[in-house]
Amino acid sequence: MDDRRQHSRRSTELQLEVFELHTGQRLGRVADLSADGFMLFSDKPHRADSLVACRLVSEEVIEGVGEIQLNVDCLWSRPGADGQHCWAGFHIIDLEPDQSAALEVLLKHL
Repeated sequence: MDDRRQHSRRSTELQLEVFELHTGQRLGRVADLSADGFMLFSDKPHRADSLVACRLVSEEVIEGVGEIQLNVDCLWSRPGADGQHCWAGFHIIDLEPDQSAALEVLLKHL
């Protein structure tokens, strides 16, 4: 598989949940994270090529960071081995400078 990532993904021991920004609907839990995107473990499939405004929320506030708002593009979505969960890859397409700094804080602690 061609890996086009510019930054390496880091698995996380932190519990990072992702929620749709406007509805508050839970989208899933972050399995790994980079400055460019994340892989999500979810209870429901996501539509590839869909844009989502979302909030990435940490269960633990780290250096004042508990939440990051960002816009992402779902690049792919696949069912999990158990047939009840799915995996999806998201690319960050829009991130305000203060939110980018907050993401760097989280990445430092992974």
